[in-house]
Amino acid sequence: MDAIDLHSIAQLQEVDNASRASERGVVIFKHSTRCAISGMALGRFRREWNMDQEQMPVFLLDLLRNREVSNEIAKRYNIPHESPQVLLIKGGEAVYTASHYSIRAQDLEEYAHA
Repeated sequence: MDAIDLHSIAQLQEVDNASRASERGVVIFKHSTRCAISGMALGRFRREWNMDQEQMPVFLLDLLRNREVSNEIAKRYNIPHESPQVLLIKGGEAVYTASHYSIRAQDLEEYAHA
């Protein structure tokens, strides 16, 4: 799985623009590099993910390095912060979110096709 490093609040405009241009939406994966559960969830997501960036872009956020971006995501998309957490953004809005052991690439892909 290729992912775009999400490291600034300004990039959220890129996320919003891509979410309006993509029929399936855009994924944000919020990951804590110090959390074993987050590492496990990201590893499983990477193994399961079978779409390329053109089909459905994935942005990866390192929470420890970019906490202010995570705070802005919670505010902008009106979702509570969790870690690990995956969001599906369509039309500039969070339309799906999952966290911890509920993060499954297949669920996200199916929801994006709905």
